[in-house]
This record gives sequence, structure tokens and C-alpha cells, in this order.
Amino acid sequence: MSPAVSEKSFALGSLLPGPVADDGGVTYVVWAPDHGHLSVRVWRRESGKDIVLPMEARERGYFALHDPDGRAGDRYKFVRPDGAEFPDPASRFQPEGVHGPSEVIDHRAYAWQSTTWKRPAWSGQAIYELHVGTFTPEGTFRAAIERLDHIASLGVGAIELMPVADFPGGRNWGYDGVTLFAPARCYGRPDDLRALVDAAHVRGLAVILDVVYNHLGPDGNYLGAYAKEYFDADRHTPWGQAFHLAGRDSRPVREFFLSNAAYWLDEFRFDGLRLDATHAILDVSEKHLLSAIADVAHARGAFLIAEDERNTTEILCDAKGAGAGLDAAWADDFHHEVRVALTGIREGYFAGYRGTPEELARTLTSGWFYTGQPFASWKGRARGSPCGHLPTRSFVFCIENHDQVGNRAQGERLEHLVSRDVFLAASALLCLSPYPPMLFMGQEWAAGSPFQYFTEHGGDLGRAVSEGRKREFAEVGMNASLRPEDVPDPQALETFTRSKLDWSELEKPEHASVLAFYRCCFALRAELLGDGGVHRDRWSVAALNRAVALRFNAGEKAPVLLVCSLWGEARVDFSEKEALRPPSGMVWQVVLDSRETGAAQGRVETLELPTAATVLLRAVSCETAS
Repeated sequence: MSPAVSEKSFALGSLLPGPVADDGGVTYVVWAPDHGHLSVRVWRRESGKDIVLPMEARERGYFALHDPDGRAGDRYKFVRPDGAEFPDPASRFQPEGVHGPSEVIDHRAYAWQSTTWKRPAWSGQAIYELHVGTFTPEGTFRAAIERLDHIASLGVGAIELMPVADFPGGRNWGYDGVTLFAPARCYGRPDDLRALVDAAHVRGLAVILDVVYNHLGPDGNYLGAYAKEYFDADRHTPWGQAFHLAGRDSRPVREFFLSNAAYWLDEFRFDGLRLDATHAILDVSEKHLLSAIADVAHARGAFLIAEDERNTTEILCDAKGAGAGLDAAWADDFHHEVRVALTGIREGYFAGYRGTPEELARTLTSGWFYTGQPFASWKGRARGSPCGHLPTRSFVFCIENHDQVGNRAQGERLEHLVSRDVFLAASALLCLSPYPPMLFMGQEWAAGSPFQYFTEHGGDLGRAVSEGRKREFAEVGMNASLRPEDVPDPQALETFTRSKLDWSELEKPEHASVLAFYRCCFALRAELLGDGGVHRDRWSVAALNRAVALRFNAGEKAPVLLVCSLWGEARVDFSEKEALRPPSGMVWQVVLDSRETGAAQGRVETLELPTAATVLLRAVSCETAS
């Protein structure tokens, strides 16, 4: 019988949803407590025969069947007592789409090449976020492999795949997933995803998978066909009914998600998971599902990163081991402060930010800006908790990601909204701050393609999505100046195709020079900062007049000073503040100036920054200074 994750020991128990193929046949397991009996209709791959096999009722509402003649490649559906047939909610592959039959997959068939790879601990690696369908013209797992050398050459440590759990239609961001164990067939087969992870490991890149445990998409969600108890009638998320995670009959629901996390880590060898919108995982159990997932991941040496709008340390793990135990969280306050400083846009959720040097310095000091203050978008309710005691690796910074680009009606990237010099200044601050930086695909060359919201839902649902997208921007105040006809239709094929990266841009000097700048920044991060960003007592932040400064005193290395003005019209005199002065007998020498395309050299006593710029300086002895 196939194993399951036990919340008490996180060892393997007796039942795990989904099919398991081995040399003795195929074992099917499904939780369906709403039904007195269940069968499996199997389409044999080799003979083409169609047979119906009765399942055996097991404890706690589970049904199981061992088919000794079953083989990988067989397709099947579960048959309810009323004759209705549905795909497996824990299907490993849906070759004909989320409404079609499921396919039995034997994960043992893949021959791994990266046999010596070991999961790295989370230490604040730089991350490269990508959407498989728009990352390459082909939009497949195999095609993405061809671009891994490009990512590795940047100097990042990990790639993060937006959700790949299968969804209705042939194009989607991934947050409408409904078969959480099945890689989307439009990207390739399960072994193609294994090959992508494998190839990344060969190149020294860790791989993070974005998973969604707060809701399922609106089309192809068949959990309710098996058990009403999957959902909590009294709790709702912004995307629909919440899962039933606490109280009576909740254990199989919790096991479903715990086994899903273990599945991606065990059978695909992902190094970490990014958990979508953890604030919407509604659980009042004594042990929150997040904490249980953390135990599953950490037992395997994997790490977890949360997206959580609350700015709460309760989801993280502090030095005393308190909290749910997640390793890091997206820290959107940094993005918001930078965006407001550079564009002046204060629509929607940006209303709570002023983008001043003081606010940016506070964010850089703590990790979040909101650590308990009233928040405008929450009608003045307090948001956040003090976080300065947590290591910098707990906070993932970005200046764009899929949400912050796609939340704009026309999907403009930051580089589309500001000048090149301004974009490079923000890029250098991101890459050289003490916090883990995350790039969104194409950012490293200032890609010209937008990233717009796209779906392929059928019928009335598709029309509702199109109309809802237009209403969304009118209601929340984002891009409020746009007319409804200016909002791209998420259902239109061209909305998807225009969101694909244009790799030929790298042949153009204006894009190639931005790529060279990013590579230079990451090389300097590794060389000069080292682990200085990990220890809070080795660096400090100062708010200046129209600028911020970060000073690194990393052990035996010479001090490093990062001066950033996102506002321009700044003049920095290093003699004015102790935090800006070089050590006795030393002077500041420019190592990088974002107004140049590569590394710069030169001794300076003051900085004149009439426009937005970021300058990295290193202390050198007066005798050796140029």
C-alpha cells in the first residue's frame, strides 16, 4: 500500500492519495467518505481495453484498489455509485486536460543525472522567478532547460517556478490550478519537469516550486465530488470557500496537502516551496497547517518561503524556534517604497507608502516597513509585527515580480515606467542590499515584453473573467485612468503571446548592457558583501537628504558603503556623519556607479547625484587609492 505523511512523526503511514505504479501493478487510493462504494474505470495502455474494477472501503472514508495487471500509462477515472465518472483529485498527470481521464505515472522511470546534488540550506540565495509558459517561445519544461545557462551566468542561486499544477485550458498564470499533483500538460509530461529540475541541479541552481494551498481554481475542481468535507462552509477566502483544516474529519484534508508537499520534494527533488497567500490558509488547529508543512519540508532538508500580506513573524522561525517555522517571506514593503519613490504612483495598496528616504531606510533596517502601524488599505487597522530580531535571509526583496507587474492592467514592468538610469539605480540597490534579491524573468535585461494576466476558461466563466478584469481596475483604483477597452482581455490569445519573453533582445546593445550590469552587481555582491548581510550587527542604514546609505563592516574585510538616491538632486558629503566616514587612514573608492554600464574606479570625498543613482564604494588606504 502506498505511504502517507503522518503529522505526528512525518514518517510514512498507510494511505496516500493517488496511484502508485510498481513492479507488482498499480495501487489506487482516494478519499471519498460521501459514497458507500467506488470503482475505477481503467483504459489499458497496452491492450486498449476498458474495464471497471470495484474498490475496497478502508478506514476514515478511504477507498483502495490494487490492480496487479495495471501499468504506467494506463488511464482511469473513478466511478461513483450514481455512475458519474471523475478524474483523480490526486492525479499525477492529465494528458487530455483537467476534465479528462488521469494517467498512471511511474516516477522511478526517470534516470537522474545530478546524482550528487544535495539540497542547500536556505541562506538567502538570490532567486530568479519564471513562468514556464512565457519564459520561452515554446513555453515548455524542456525549452526552459535551454535557458538555464543564462540564469546560472547571472550569479543567482535558485530559480522559482510559478505554479505548474494543471489548470483548465492551455494558458494560465497557474493560480487557477485544480489538480495539485499533476504538472500542467501544456508544459510537458512529468518527466520533462524532472528533467528541468535535474538540469538546474547540474548547473548548481536550486529549484523552488510555487504551490497554492489556499484555494483551487473555479473550473475542474472535483474535490467536492468525492467529499463535502474538503471545504469549510463557514470560512471563505477572496477566491472562494476555504478548506476544512480543523476539527472533525479534517485529518484527510490536511494529509492531502501534506502529501502534496512531500510529493513535489520527493518525486521531483525540488529544493524548496513558495507558499502562495499563506494569510488565506485559514486554520484554527492547535498546529497550523503551515507548521505541519514546515516539518515535512525540513525533515527532507528543504526550505519554505511564504507570501503573506500580514507582515507577521508568526509564520517565520526566530532564533528561539518560535513561529510556524517557515524560512523566509516575500517582503513587498521594499517593492512598494521603491515603486512610489520612482513613479509617484499611490493608487490602490500603494496609498500606504510615501517612498521617502526615511521610509525606505526604515524598511531596509527592519525588513518590513509596517511593523504594527495603522495601514491605509486595512481601514487604519494595525499591520505587521516587529521583525528586527530576524536574520536578513527571512525577507525576500524585489523591485518586480509576477504580481507587481501583472497587477497593472497592461502588465508594464518597472523598466517600462521609468528611465534606464532610474531602473539601474533601483536594480543596484536590490542586488547589493543585505536581503535576498529576487528577479522576475527578463528583468535582468530590461525586457520589452509586458507580463499580462491571461487565462483560457470556457463559456460563461471565460466571459466573466474578461468582464471581471475590467471591473477590478475600476474598483480598486489601480490604473484608474484607463478606459475599460484599454484593459487587455485575459481570454485573448494575444494577451498570452505578447507576455512571452523576446530573447532576441539580448542581441541589442541597450539590453545587453543592462544584462552586463546585473552580472556585475551579483559578482560584487558575492565578492564584497559575502555573508555580511546575514549578521545584522555588521551593517547599518542611514537616511540622508534625498538618499539612503548602507554601510557594511563585514569582519576582516574593508568597509563597504552603498549610497542610493532614487530621488536625484542629492549631495553626499562623507565627512558630515560618522556612518559615512571611511576608517582612519582610508578613503572611499568607487567600485560601481549605476550611471556607468560596468564597474568604475575612482577616489571620492563627496558624491554629486543630480539624477537617480546607486554608487558602491570600498574603503582603501590613502596610499593605494587611485
